[in-house]
This record gives sequence, C-alpha cells and structure tokens, in this order.
Amino acid sequence: MQLSTKVRYAARAMIELALHYKEDPIQLNDIACKQDISVKYLEQIMAPLRARGFVRTQKGSRGGYHLAVKPADITLYDIVESIEGSLAPVSCIDNNGQCERTEICVTRNVWTRVRDSVKKELEDKTLADLAVEQENLYINN
Repeated sequence: MQLSTKVRYAARAMIELALHYKEDPIQLNDIACKQDISVKYLEQIMAPLRARGFVRTQKGSRGGYHLAVKPADITLYDIVESIEGSLAPVSCIDNNGQCERTEICVTRNVWTRVRDSVKKELEDKTLADLAVEQENLYINN
C-alpha cells in the first residue's frame, strides 16, 4: 500500500494551518510556498478537506484558509480518508457482497487486520501532535 502525493501534501498543508491555528487565515499562496506545492494542486487538495468541514475559507484582503476544527480534533486518518477514501488494501474488505468467496477466504482476515492497523496508527496522531513535532524540527534545524 502506498499513499498518494495528494495525501502527503494534504498532511503538510494541514500541519501548516495547525501551526497558525490561533492566527489570521493563511493565503493559499503562502501555504504553497512554505510547503513547496503548486497552488493549483493545493486548491484541488483543499477541496475535499473543505467539504468535510476541516478547513474554512475567508474572502477578502485578509482572507485565506484556516482550520474549522481544533487541531487536537483532526487526526491524520481524517486527512487520509478525506483524500483517499478507504484504506482497505483490497476492495472486498469494504464491500462484503463483492466477492462470492468472502465466507471461505483465508486472506480476508489478514487484509482486514492490515487496514485496521494502519487506521489505528493514523488515528493516534492528531494535527496538534504533528504541529508540535514540526515546530521542534524547525527549532532544531
């Protein structure tokens, strides 16, 4: 399983927003510049995060993006799921009726545990956690 570039960039953009949570909104251009992401690509990435209610936009000269939810209430899993959808390594995990072998498949339980393990790991990291780790990296480098 390999996560897409969109997920990696979404996480970086969301961490940037978390770093400035209590401040004024951040222009998309500023996020793109700080995270070395194209503005056009970042617009596409932010759309599903906005649709899920994790970010808001503010129009006007002081406008930009900001988190709509506290950083401690957004997990890395929330971001991944917003961008990628399911983390199931095989499609039959999310759709029991898709395969007629569901009841006799010996690997199905393995694939389910893989999905659940990855999900748990991603749910254990909040944007607040990641923002603290990012700040520490900035300080030490």
